Amino acid sequence: MEMTPVCTERIGTDGCIIGSDRGHRRSKVPRDVEIDIEFLYKVVPQLAKVFRIIDKIGEGTFSSVYLGEAQMRDGRREMFALKHLIPTSHPTRIAAELQCLTVAGGKENVMGVTYCFRKDDHVVIVMPYMEHRAIVEIIGSMSFEEVRLYIYHLLKALRHIHQFGIIHRDIKPNNFLYNRSSKMYALVDFGLAQGTADTQIELLKVDLTGLRKVPRPVFGERNLNSCTPAPSTTKQAAIKTESGKTEEPASRRYPSASRGPLPVRSQSSSQKPQRAMQQGLTCNCYQTDRVCNICMSRKQQVAPRAGTPGFRAPEVLTKCPNQGTAIDVWSAGVILLSLLSGRYPFFKASDDLIALTQIMTIRGSRETIQAAKAFGKAVVCSRELPRQDLRTLCETLRGRRPSPDDEVTPLPEANKDSTATHRHEIQDNTPTHRPANGAGQTFPNHQEHSQTNELTKHDSESDYKAEEDERGWDRVPDEAYDLLDQLLDLNPATRITAAQALQHPLFTDL
Repeated sequence: MEMTPVCTERIGTDGCIIGSDRGHRRSKVPRDVEIDIEFLYKVVPQLAKVFRIIDKIGEGTFSSVYLGEAQMRDGRREMFALKHLIPTSHPTRIAAELQCLTVAGGKENVMGVTYCFRKDDHVVIVMPYMEHRAIVEIIGSMSFEEVRLYIYHLLKALRHIHQFGIIHRDIKPNNFLYNRSSKMYALVDFGLAQGTADTQIELLKVDLTGLRKVPRPVFGERNLNSCTPAPSTTKQAAIKTESGKTEEPASRRYPSASRGPLPVRSQSSSQKPQRAMQQGLTCNCYQTDRVCNICMSRKQQVAPRAGTPGFRAPEVLTKCPNQGTAIDVWSAGVILLSLLSGRYPFFKASDDLIALTQIMTIRGSRETIQAAKAFGKAVVCSRELPRQDLRTLCETLRGRRPSPDDEVTPLPEANKDSTATHRHEIQDNTPTHRPANGAGQTFPNHQEHSQTNELTKHDSESDYKAEEDERGWDRVPDEAYDLLDQLLDLNPATRITAAQALQHPLFTDL
């Protein structure tokens, strides 16, 4: 990295800084960020000789990312992202992340590494800075062609790292940076990466499971009492693994309240009977709504479950020990589902149990049970949930076709002449997205006002659909939903790979 020392002027107590030539204007830095920057200068003093740290631009569980400016030897000033890893990170984990960046980074939409600083137990990874905006800010204005290119370049990045035997394990929009103006993409954050059996990354051949010092319970710590039936009249579910450890979440919210309860249970179908024979005991709760003492006494199964809630694959949620690159492909499918439906995040569950039930409501309970059986798990659902058509689902959420819940409240006979009905819009946590209409409301004795609202509503709907049509959402090809279906294959063994997905007819011209 050809750099020359820059002025070591730090952010003053007034919080004022001078930005770079790239448009980072003079701005006020919050006091807490100012303290963090001063701390970083203190623990890694070498940074002051090269960088003027401008702002904190990201913060996660295991690291914080800062924006730094450096003056190059030829006089140019460039911006860099400085990733400060928390001191409790395991040295092997840090070294593995660096090796992923150095070996696979810098090409095929994968972020590379420029330099690395270390002082005692503090490590700062320096990477090129790419301006980008969060998906939640732009999802409402993205065209279908933009979505197609986004997924194409994400799959290119996945194919590239998978060729090295790298499983990213945390694929989500926040880790796939996108610059709309320059059409640049970058896959970042290999802090949770693991290797396949034949990985080319030497440090990923080490078992990195459990190196994190932050405890991460799998299904919680609350267990059902022995032989307690799973309730079927409340919004509760129970999931049982090979270990028999069971959680009974209380007052969970499911994707659709009208679907009722979804008691779910998964367990190992191959190892469980063998253990029972070894102990001289026979389990009597297999595929029932009870948990027996034998299952309650089993040790909890350990399996990797790193990643972000809402993007974890079914084999991760059910603690399948054999996890491969297919989990990254599933996450890419969830991203495509969000972009096609205009809803982000699409899945939002409080734990793995609820996440599995949400997947069932989209992909079907029978299909989920069959897929789980294929990778050695048994899942039982209290009611059958049909598999949803992905085009219908996405177009309904985009408001391009009527929703089953989109009904107008009937008017009393006596008030028909003096009242009008008006459907209100349900507020969504995605500010740029226009959600589908909700249930009807009646406004008595305000006929003129209601008629005005109706006209405004129809005008806004027409404008919205016109904008949608301009962005190509009226002509989404079947190939897009066919690819989505293959990315969201519940069985990792038959799920399409990133390399295969790039050959899909959706990307023929690319």
